[in-house]
Amino acid sequence: MRHQGVAKLDKRTKDLAKRLTSDDIAIIDHVDMDRVSAESLVATGVEVVINASQSISGVYPNLGPLILTRGGVALLDNVGPEVFERVREGDRIEVAGDEVTLDGIPVARGTRLTVQSVEEAMELAKANIGDQLDKFARNTIEYLEQDRALLTDPMWIPRTSVDMSGRQVLVVVRGYDYKEDLQALRPYIREIHPVLIGVDGGADAIREAGFRPDVIVGDMDSVSDNVLRSGAELIVHAYPDGRCPGMERLTALGLEGTPWPLAATSEDLALLLAYESGADLVVAVGTHANLVEYLDKGRKGMASSFLVRLKVGPKLVDAKGVNKLYRTAVGPSDLVLLVVAALIAVSVIVFISPYSRSMMELLLLRVRAWFGI
Repeated sequence: MRHQGVAKLDKRTKDLAKRLTSDDIAIIDHVDMDRVSAESLVATGVEVVINASQSISGVYPNLGPLILTRGGVALLDNVGPEVFERVREGDRIEVAGDEVTLDGIPVARGTRLTVQSVEEAMELAKANIGDQLDKFARNTIEYLEQDRALLTDPMWIPRTSVDMSGRQVLVVVRGYDYKEDLQALRPYIREIHPVLIGVDGGADAIREAGFRPDVIVGDMDSVSDNVLRSGAELIVHAYPDGRCPGMERLTALGLEGTPWPLAATSEDLALLLAYESGADLVVAVGTHANLVEYLDKGRKGMASSFLVRLKVGPKLVDAKGVNKLYRTAVGPSDLVLLVVAALIAVSVIVFISPYSRSMMELLLLRVRAWFGI
């Protein structure tokens, strides 16, 4: 099978997905492609993805390659990093079988993955999950000692003009099913009006759902310019030593933000901000909570997240999978019952109201006169 298209390249899959069209051929460098990245690629309508690295290395059974291949995307795997030197943005390339050509000249060769080959690789990777769990637990225990200040010590938090005291706060993270879960929570948002905190790309999801984020927390690397300019307060995740790469982007956009140096993840910061600001309830969407999700994020442990969840636990509600909890469906019998109920209601009104009875009697008289009865 041959595919031709315009090459679009980026070593950060989430950045590339923002500018892909269905006519492009995506070139990425993503070891163990995670589920969220794969879903973002499928959503663009792209038909071909070329990966310089292994989409599934066997370390753990990551879902990304399976989502792509099941979604009908041709996935050419492990072509090597040289493809980024031989192909430039905008080049028109062709993918035939396991080979990539530019102007008829081969520039890369890899392995065409199929649903079957990915499923087989995942089965083999499952055998390694025990080793990964052991390493993950050891790393978590190792760092718990140095991160325990998150749980025990008084904490400084950035000041915001958003009053969260006594209010409910909804934190949206770019994780599994975050868009679907957020859509399911739209009635809750309209009725309760919680404070909306977006963690990086989660802020875009809030905007896409028809709302405006009140606060955006994160590295500022996966949230769009338009959403950054939406008027939300910006809190930039910084390293404990004070370095804050995200501030460079805000400065370039003419925006101001508050750096928050803390040895934790951006979603941890968002949860802590809500909790320490006196939120009555914290509802989390898309947060990471299991081994595969943390490995998808490239994390080797979860010390900070474990401690943060211990701290905010009494006020935390995880809304993961809420879109699958209950789905309404209107069937023909429901419609019949609705029509019958409406007819009964109209009949009751007619027989109770004197004016309605007079109108009905006049109508009957006219009908009888018409037919000569």
